[in-house]
Amino acid sequence: MRRRLTAFAAARGWEPYHTPKNLAAALSVEASELLEIFQWLTPEQSAGIMADPEAAFRVEDEVADVLSYLLQLCEALDIDPLVALAAKIERNETRFPPAAGPHAESAGGTSSS
Repeated sequence: MRRRLTAFAAARGWEPYHTPKNLAAALSVEASELLEIFQWLTPEQSAGIMADPEAAFRVEDEVADVLSYLLQLCEALDIDPLVALAAKIERNETRFPPAAGPHAESAGGTSSS
């Protein structure tokens, strides 16, 4: 996919604009467009959004945009996203060991840092 995205941009002469700064900014914009879909939904509505074909299309389209810019950013910075993710999970496993007790499962989450 990364090669395909690079070829797509190259065929259109977009490489000069695909700097890490610009790609990070575009990623942020696309993530905000994804968030906008969920902005005023209740937790229950957001959990069931994929049942509505029109909403599901919008979500999938924005997820694709986010992933596209993330992969292009990784390509520009020579980052293997799967290696980076595996390393992050390992760090989080150390930072956040499994909790013990009756509320252990509700206390979890992912780190944003």
